[in-house]
Amino acid sequence: MRKLSALACCAMLVAVPGLALANPALAQKKNCMACHAVDKRLVGPSFKDIGAKYAKQDAAADLATRIVKGSSGRWGPVPMPANPQVSVEEAQALSTWILEQGGKP
Repeated sequence: MRKLSALACCAMLVAVPGLALANPALAQKKNCMACHAVDKRLVGPSFKDIGAKYAKQDAAADLATRIVKGSSGRWGPVPMPANPQVSVEEAQALSTWILEQGGKP
C-alpha cells in the first residue's frame, strides 16, 4: 500500500500543470549551461558559487527576476542577458535549485 501511495504522489507531481522542477536538464533546456556550469566558471559563475554567495540570504525571488530580466555588475564586467524564454515558474524553480548547489561539496 505504501508503494502505491508513493507512486500516486509522484504521478500527481508530474500531472500538475505549471509545476517546474529544476535540475540540470531544465538548466540545459533553457540555455543556462551555455554560460554556467554546476561546479566551474565558464562565461558566468558556477551554480555552486552563486548558491554559496547567496546562501545566507532570502535570494530566490531576486535570482528568479535576474534569470528572466538579466543583470550586470554582480560577477564582473560581463552582463547576463535577459532570458525571456524562461517562464516565471521555471525561473523560480531554477533559482531554488541554484541556491541548493551552494551547500554541496
